[in-house]
Amino acid sequence: MQTRFGNDETASGVGVVEPSHAARVPVIGMRGVGKSFGAVVALRDVHLDLFAGEVHALVGENGAGKSTLAKILAGVYAPDTGVVMLDGVPVAFSGPAAARAAGIAVIYQEPTLFPDLSVAENIFMGRQPLRRKSGIDRRIDTAAMRRRAGELFARLGVQLDPSRPARGLSIADQQLVEIAKALSMEARILVMDEPTAALSGVEVDRLFSVARSLRSSGAAVLFISHRLGEVFALCERITVMRDGGWVSTDLAGATDVDQVVRRMVGREVSSLYPKQETDPGEVLLDVRGLTSRGVFSDVSFSVRSGEIVALAGLVGAGRSEVIRSVFGIDPYDQGEVRVAGERLRLGSPTAAIAAGVALIPEDRRQQGLVMELSVERNATLVRRWSLSHLGLLRRSSERREARTWTKRLYVKAANLSDPVSTLSGGNQQKVVIAKWLATTPRVLLVDEPTRGIDVGTKAEVHHLLSQLAADGVAVLMVSSELPEVLGMADRILVMHEGRLVAELPRAGATEESVMFAATGHRERA
Repeated sequence: MQTRFGNDETASGVGVVEPSHAARVPVIGMRGVGKSFGAVVALRDVHLDLFAGEVHALVGENGAGKSTLAKILAGVYAPDTGVVMLDGVPVAFSGPAAARAAGIAVIYQEPTLFPDLSVAENIFMGRQPLRRKSGIDRRIDTAAMRRRAGELFARLGVQLDPSRPARGLSIADQQLVEIAKALSMEARILVMDEPTAALSGVEVDRLFSVARSLRSSGAAVLFISHRLGEVFALCERITVMRDGGWVSTDLAGATDVDQVVRRMVGREVSSLYPKQETDPGEVLLDVRGLTSRGVFSDVSFSVRSGEIVALAGLVGAGRSEVIRSVFGIDPYDQGEVRVAGERLRLGSPTAAIAAGVALIPEDRRQQGLVMELSVERNATLVRRWSLSHLGLLRRSSERREARTWTKRLYVKAANLSDPVSTLSGGNQQKVVIAKWLATTPRVLLVDEPTRGIDVGTKAEVHHLLSQLAADGVAVLMVSSELPEVLGMADRILVMHEGRLVAELPRAGATEESVMFAATGHRERA
């Protein structure tokens, strides 16, 4: 059942007011909200209501305007048109502090921590407890701050040292710190922008427990996610956005995944996992006895030409660390890596690239892109030497190369000379992929290739990986999404606590068998 908001009608359609909400005033609402950045229209005539005691999903492709809407609620952006209402009263936030004072907390898709401060300091930044609230001794009460941070992690059911520096935390742990920060504010409106993108299944369950607890206490939760299974498991209502505009709002029980996907992309998505069948050829990547003390131990596997092999397991199992060592970023203590029979030099990404190995990292913002540089400069970073003449970069060659690859990957950018930071998350991911595909790799290492991107872009990335394998590339993929692992991999290697514990063929693998192995129950895998 689609809904309309008050007496406003949208350009997308008109529905009926839900009886359960008809007589209630939304804790926060949007009416006709629009926002543009130069010539780019991010939001147009958006209507949205959040009610106390409800988890409300917001879904849509990357670039649909979801994160822009979240930043308006957070006070980061002011709307160009329309009005935001708090408890039925129009309000204009002067900045993030004003939004926080109104009881709004936001967990952003990309963690924004201060790397040289402790975990506890990041959680309570600007709100540190003091030894005395008045008088002479107004120093920060570090012990109290760490104690409160520990209580928040206990509430989340995780073990994380509040005194450790934020630098070096995994993406999953960074996200948990952001979640703890939002919980510390005791907000009555909580916006979660892709909070589960880097979390394992156990961590997602813990987060859901917290969200349901907040809902029971009367908070309004806006849950922005591309994981539609999670949306239907957690949320009462689902709002779909497309191209910056509102499309529909439905009770979760009155719609289904197929209908939501069609509304998100504006077209039929025939297959999310378009895996082509291939006949694997020669071994291109051969890893033997790879060991990094305290991280992973005695890891051996091979990947053939035309094959997609998935490294599965829970967060912290050592999957990302293995492929970083294979590429030469992280050192290892024992073992060897061979590409097409030739041994790679230890700890040398340059040697890996020269041998035809490419790595698409998990953290696109910190490891895959230089956010201040243009789209075209990022897309050609790895190949700048081949585009230069006598040591000088030829701008025309750079632009032509960037145009070729961004067009091939359907990157949506107003101008290739714009900073890559202006692109949506999915388009940023495509630029990272374009940068490495331009090197014509023989072996492609991909770490969480579809983290935080929408269902339409996921299908495009999956099609691209399948086509690369069909063209003879050996693909090693790390993924925390079991449907992606089962849908794309020819073989599945499962890691548990730094060791390879199972190898499952595509035909015999199930979500249950992968999870049993990932949790150490090899006999049931």
